[in-house]
Amino acid sequence: MTLAYEWGQLKRLPRTGRLRAGVERPESIAEHSLRAAMLAWTLAGLEGANQERAAPLALFHDSQESRTTDLDYVGRAYLHATSNVEITAEQTARLPRPLAAGLRGLVAEHEGRASLEADCARDADKLEMLLQARAYAEQGYTHMEPFVESALAALRTRSGRLAEAALRVSPAAWWESFTRGTAVADSPPNGDGR
Repeated sequence: MTLAYEWGQLKRLPRTGRLRAGVERPESIAEHSLRAAMLAWTLAGLEGANQERAAPLALFHDSQESRTTDLDYVGRAYLHATSNVEITAEQTARLPRPLAAGLRGLVAEHEGRASLEADCARDADKLEMLLQARAYAEQGYTHMEPFVESALAALRTRSGRLAEAALRVSPAAWWESFTRGTAVADSPPNGDGR
């Protein structure tokens, strides 16, 4: 149960890059990871990958930050970070062997980009960052373009190109469709959108 309490820290720890960019109350690591897992499930479905594998890869991709906090690019330039694989090994040391092995395997697969599912999870991480940056920009926060640009540059999967559609659609489009009584359709990534 101690690891469950530790994971609770992720609900309180903010994404530090947003703080540096001037966002007063940025999303937490847990909030980021939740949507990243949902996006990984979606991207995996579009890519023909295993959705049930991709979602937990994204869900646990930042779980180590309960110990390190969210080290953004500025912080990483000045610190030697312990690898996520090493941190996960320490975090899971007291778990039953099958659970520890499962979680360690997820993190190693994600970090090693060892599968299409890992690529989907990594793209989901970047896509989530882009979506959140767009939402903050619409709220009036400036300095969000570096988040968008780095996300676009990191995408690997064809379905990750949903990011291009995200740049054309307002973050409030889903809400506006209800208030206007119209449906908003997501275009598939195959251009049909590919």
